[in-house]
Amino acid sequence: MTIDQIRTLYDAQPFQPFVIHLADGRQIPVEHREFMARAPSGRTVTVYGTDDAAHIIDLLLVTDLEVRPTKNGSRRKRRG
Repeated sequence: MTIDQIRTLYDAQPFQPFVIHLADGRQIPVEHREFMARAPSGRTVTVYGTDDAAHIIDLLLVTDLEVRPTKNGSRRKRRG
């Protein structure tokens, strides 16, 4: 994976939660944009869980990015 692929999901409007899949089988959920920080080098990201646990992820170990559907299963509707 590249930092550009992570950045695309991070910058999406509206933000959609996603899961980072790692080579060792772990799955790290990114629930909110504010829960992730990118290293200036672009080699690692730090993801914080809702329990304040921190995961420092080497992007060379990321095998997949999975976008989660919204909780109600659809996009937000605009009011006209």
